[in-house]
Amino acid sequence: MEQHNRYHSVRLDKTRCKGCTNCLKHCPTEAIRVRGGRAHIIDERCIDCGECIRICEYHAKIAITDDLSAIRGFPHAVAIPAPSLYGQFKGLKSISPVLDALKAIGFEEVFEVARGADIVSRAIHEKLREPGLPKPLISSACPAVVRLIQVRFPDLIPNIVDIRQPMEVAAMIARQEFCRKHNCPSEDVGVFFITPCPAKMTAIRSPLGQEKSACDGAISMMEIYGQLLPHIDRILANPTKPTATYYGVRWAVSSGEASAVCPDNSLSVDGIQNVIRVLEEIENNKLSDLVFFEGNACMGGCVGGPLNFENNYVAKNAVRKLAQECTPQHPVENVPVSMMTKYPLYFDHPIEPNPAMKLDDNLIVAMQKMERINQLVEDLPGYDCGSCGSPTCRTFAEDIVGGFCGEMDCIHKLKDQLKVMAQQMVELAQTKRE
Repeated sequence: MEQHNRYHSVRLDKTRCKGCTNCLKHCPTEAIRVRGGRAHIIDERCIDCGECIRICEYHAKIAITDDLSAIRGFPHAVAIPAPSLYGQFKGLKSISPVLDALKAIGFEEVFEVARGADIVSRAIHEKLREPGLPKPLISSACPAVVRLIQVRFPDLIPNIVDIRQPMEVAAMIARQEFCRKHNCPSEDVGVFFITPCPAKMTAIRSPLGQEKSACDGAISMMEIYGQLLPHIDRILANPTKPTATYYGVRWAVSSGEASAVCPDNSLSVDGIQNVIRVLEEIENNKLSDLVFFEGNACMGGCVGGPLNFENNYVAKNAVRKLAQECTPQHPVENVPVSMMTKYPLYFDHPIEPNPAMKLDDNLIVAMQKMERINQLVEDLPGYDCGSCGSPTCRTFAEDIVGGFCGEMDCIHKLKDQLKVMAQQMVELAQTKRE
């Protein structure tokens, strides 16, 4: 299948793949095929949600992120931890030990992404006051959901709020504050996001709504957990005090963003398949009274990301408790209005549709292919069993028309064909005896 040079954090380890169809059936954009006994990821359709990583029991799907050693490529390194990191450690009474542990393993400074979430919360809150906005506005915080919309719901792109992710806002501010404090050039500072999911790594290498990410890399929580753990229980004389609000920290869990920006007439949904069902409702104009929609690809929100260490329910409960220790001020009160203009919070270019599912650039040819696909679908059994290596009978028909497989790759059609051939052989043998 045709591949384009696009960055993806989610990769396939062919040596581990057994050719089963678990990933095939769970991919939300039908981006996986099984051919020749091995899975193949269709580059154009993949949104790096990590569902295949979560579902593959052979660990054949992996996420490419930066090693901790990457921070040594810069004279100075700043960590910007996602608030879901705080939920990975049992028994914490405060966020402070996590912030200090990051410094203990090599980072000079730590800037909370939850602070970025506070700023984004206020920016969205202000945005919602503008007249004539499409309803509902859709959160841009989860890059997997944004890429899902690009691929499957391009008509909803105007509904995506054009404000940068908290990760990007935090990285911008962290870099500027560090450079001002230490009087050093920007290029000497490496800003690294501590990520719960591969979609964030992809968003850094292939940014959404901006030309270049403010982050220099992303380090997996799964990788960094073991290095942080020995430092978590240390009692420091002057612990780093968290600066984010209760609301910013709760962005780590589903409904955290919605409750911060629009507590009324908002909807929060987690789990990529659940998000798809709600986006279908929005696309069909069945939720026009909704003001704001927060979609999280992972169950539970970012605490459910495939690169987390802790169980998502345990982490979710831990984050909620830790948030209680932070300032209860709402971001509208806590974030100065000057922050709305001090930094570039909005996208600098529009998000474009991803025509990955387009049959052909030529409309006439596309219509001819569609007609052929519909004919094939009518002739297929409709079991959507995945035995052919395509997730559904319809995608199998699309693959036939695309030239990637043949009709006899369907075991049910092959079985029927063999029955016909066997009957013909019997009839031929009887004719010869007569």
